[in-house]
Formats: sequence, structure tokens, C-alpha cells
Amino acid sequence: MENLSNVKKTDILPEFQNFLLEKKLVPEKNVFFYALWAGKFFTYARKKQINSDEYQENAVIEFIETLKSEPNISDWQIRQAHDAIRLYYFHYRGLKPNNLPTIKSADFAPELLKETQRLIRLKHYSYSTERTYLQWIKRFLEYTRQTGEKETPAALETADCKNFLSHLALKEKVSSSTQNQAFNAILFLFRNVLCKDMGDLAQTVRAKRGQKLPVVFSAEEVKRLLACIAAKDLLIAGLLYGAGLRLMELARLRVKDIDFDLNTVIVRSGKGDKDRTTILPATVKGQLQEHLTDVKKMHENDLSHGHGEVHLPDALSRKYPNAGKEWAWQYVFPAANLSVDPRSGRVARHHISDSAIQAIIKKAIRKAGIPKHASVHTLRHSFATHLLMNGVNIREIQELLGHKNVETTMIYTHVLRDMSHAPKSPLDVLLADKASGKKAEKE
Repeated sequence: MENLSNVKKTDILPEFQNFLLEKKLVPEKNVFFYALWAGKFFTYARKKQINSDEYQENAVIEFIETLKSEPNISDWQIRQAHDAIRLYYFHYRGLKPNNLPTIKSADFAPELLKETQRLIRLKHYSYSTERTYLQWIKRFLEYTRQTGEKETPAALETADCKNFLSHLALKEKVSSSTQNQAFNAILFLFRNVLCKDMGDLAQTVRAKRGQKLPVVFSAEEVKRLLACIAAKDLLIAGLLYGAGLRLMELARLRVKDIDFDLNTVIVRSGKGDKDRTTILPATVKGQLQEHLTDVKKMHENDLSHGHGEVHLPDALSRKYPNAGKEWAWQYVFPAANLSVDPRSGRVARHHISDSAIQAIIKKAIRKAGIPKHASVHTLRHSFATHLLMNGVNIREIQELLGHKNVETTMIYTHVLRDMSHAPKSPLDVLLADKASGKKAEKE
């Protein structure tokens, strides 16, 4: 983007900026840039003699393609530009999308889901998020059909969303996190596909969530757990606990993200699409190097058979066509077999599945006889709590975990207090006094 030092923020589509602020459609710090992208599109349209009074999908696509050809513009800026244009036309101007089914039909769900999938992929959401959103939107559309026929997508209203979320809380008794997941999916449908304002959802019955302390293993339980894991899978458990990784962060690790010299693991696009650095445990380095030697042989064998390409994030495959076959981009924990990528249709070697990792840890928990409602994520909780027990600063732990706010990390101080500084029970005091009295009588 050009130098903006001489550009006054109030000079670029001020009414559009005020609209974005009032509706809280984008973070306040980004409002000016959304107006800037919309303004750039209008400049482009004038040069191409395109009528910008109406939304023209082909013109928008052409504009986005020109942005992609500029090396100094990142993928996230391209997505921001596309969002800005849609927000201007469909929310600020109130125009209706012309790519939604308009013919009255008893079941418009397939077409609507197809358009939703297209926009999800345009925003480069993960495949797991895509599946989850589509499942919830499908359930939402089925619910609206059962409660009252909607002849077109335009007939869907905020009230339908309120009723569905209340139904999940009251009838299906879902947890607050599950209800929030459903809400995020429907919010995507309304905001990005239907281009409607969700309005006030204050009357929605929300599933209640009290404060929950995380389940944590003691240091002795971690030892027992690791002792019950097969040698070939010990590296997976060692990194989950020793580096504090989330399940999918481990599965998506690439060779280039391991730094043996600095003893660090770089987590790319973690929760919130943030990168962070965490600890590479010294005790796993030797085994990890041996493991990568075997993985490299597998990769070279794949290349010799015309495969060996992995999925690349965002538009890297377009910018660097051969990067997907380079050793640095290969997954640290590849799947045992080749498979067809569900998006590109290419035959490739994906990373290890989340279910495979979960099975390894669950089996070890049962074998170790640990009577806790634990999971893969319990190892991450244990990583944080044990660092606190070893005197590591809470701010440093926040950075290692990748938490946005330190308040999230502070939950482990409550666990630590319960584990190491719990007051003595009055029953123990009473019986101890009684025992000492009997001892004195005997003497």
C-alpha cells in the first residue's frame, strides 16, 4: 500500500467509517483501512469505466486479482479488501447479493450451503472450521424448516437465530461453548452470505457457563502416563506436554518450525491466527532428529513416485509453486498413507489426524489408571501449571501458551494454589491434636 502519512482519515468515505463504527462490524483500529480499500476499488472502477453504483462481482474479482499480483500486499490485506467492498455494498448501501437463490423453493439449503462454503474458502478458514460451520448452518436451516417454511434465504431473520440458540440451550441442553460455536457459524451466514445485520440478540437464552478449573495432571501422573506410551508415540506426548502445544498445533508442525540450535518450536497460525515461540524440550531433541530422518526418507520416496507435495497456507502455493514439495514445508508428523486433499483434489500426504493423537493419549490415560476426566489438552494445562510450580513468571507462561490476555493464564494460579497451598482440613487438625494427646498420656 502507498504511504498514508499525508492522508487524513476523515477524508476517505467518512460516512462509511461512521457506519462501521456504529454497527461494530470491524475493530475500531481497522475502520480507516476498510474505508481505504473501498476507496481504492472505486478508483479502480473509474479507471476501467465500470459503474460502481451497483455491485458487480466480476469487477470485484478483477480488482482482487490486481492486488494479488502486487508483491507488497499480504494475503490478509487481500481478504480485508474483499470484506471491505462487501460491507460497503451489502451492509452500508443495503444492496442484496445477486448470487443467492431467489426462486421460491421448499429447500434452498444446498445452494445456500454451497455459497457459504465458497466464502469460507475465500477467507482461508481451516478445513475443520469449514466443516463445523457448514454442519451448524445445515442444522439451523433444518430447524427453520420445521418451525415455519422460509421460501427464500432473504426470509431468514434474526428472530430465527434467537429461537434456534434458545432451542439449543433449553431443549438440547448444550454447553455454552457448543452454543457459541453454533452462534459463530450463523453469524457468518448472516453477515457474509445473507449480508444482514444480526441486530440485538439480548433476548436469546444463552447456555450458562460458570468458572471451570482445568483438569491438571500431577508430575507423578505425567511420569506414569509417559511410561504407558509406546516408544514410537512418545515423541508426540513429549512435545504436547514439554512444549505446551494444542492438539492441532502439534499435528500441523512443519520441519522449518523446529529450531534445534535455539531449542524452540515456532507455532504458526495458532489460535487467533497468531504465531508464537515455545520451548523445544532438550530431552526429545535426539529422538526428534531421528524421527525427522525417517520422515525425510518417506518424503523422498513420495517425490520419486510423483507425489511429496503438502498443503500450503493461504496463497503461498500461488506465490511459490514448488514450495509444497520442499523438505522445509513437510509436516513433522505426516500421515501414514497418501490421501486426496478435499479442497484441491490432489493426492498428497496430510498431517497425522487429530483422532490418532487423541487415541494415543486416551489409551495411555486408561493404562496408567489415572481417574481423571482428562484429554490431550490436559497435557497443555499441566505444562502451564508445572511451570508455575517451578517459579516461571506468569507473563512468560502467557507468551509460551499464546494467550491474548494474562487473565486467561491466571486460571493456573488457582490450580497451583489448590495443589500446593491448600489449608489443612480442620478434621486433620482435630485428629492430630487427639493423637498427640494420647501420646502424651502414654508418656
